[in-house]
Amino acid sequence: TYAFALAFIMNMISYWFSDKIVLAMYGAKETDIKEVPELYNIVKELAVSAKMPMPRVYITSQNTPNAFATGRSPKHSAVCVTQGILNILDREELKGVIAHELSHIKNRDTLIMTVAATIAGAITMIANWARWAAIFGTRGSRGRGGNGIGMLVMFIVAPIAAMLIQLAISRSREYSADKRGAMIAGTPMGLSAALLKLEKGNKVHPMNANQTTAHLFIVNPLSSGGLAALFSTHPPIKERVKRLENMTI
Repeated sequence: TYAFALAFIMNMISYWFSDKIVLAMYGAKETDIKEVPELYNIVKELAVSAKMPMPRVYITSQNTPNAFATGRSPKHSAVCVTQGILNILDREELKGVIAHELSHIKNRDTLIMTVAATIAGAITMIANWARWAAIFGTRGSRGRGGNGIGMLVMFIVAPIAAMLIQLAISRSREYSADKRGAMIAGTPMGLSAALLKLEKGNKVHPMNANQTTAHLFIVNPLSSGGLAALFSTHPPIKERVKRLENMTI
């Protein structure tokens, strides 16, 4: 109970102030229609199409082509794109990316991931307590020794299982945002083409991203090859593109 309460409090603080924290981490600056008329109009147009409040629009000077959405609710949300993404995407591709991010906001994915993080954090805390109980617990009968071994096994397995579940939820939300975003944009082709460009662009201009915020971006800003793919917050680009190309709207 205490573990869930502590994890809940920590994650709710992060959830409530997530937009300010993440935007500050990447040096994002709020912009308006005078500075970036095309981007601003795309966000406005798609917000109307999605029947949701228009989020604030931010730009970060990163050369890596990427984008993310943040905020605790549709009424308190923001969409941020890098300068790199504005440099390489055409209007239809940019619409696909923005529609994807608006889908995250509309479906309250920030809240869903906060709940997942709370559960994962609580399981990890319980596992840590089990470890210390096993180490400093009474060493008496064989039965107790067996319990100690069981606690140590739980300490090792439980956090990994919790993390894998959290990552699976994150990947599921990406697929969902791709699908719903394509519906908001009116076509899956813009997002499909954008994802391929973003994957290539992230290899040419790697982002110095924080691991704790990697799940926010439309494409994983961190290396996801080999074994790292198992622990990636994002599905493979190839699979995302395949699903989009098989969509009918």
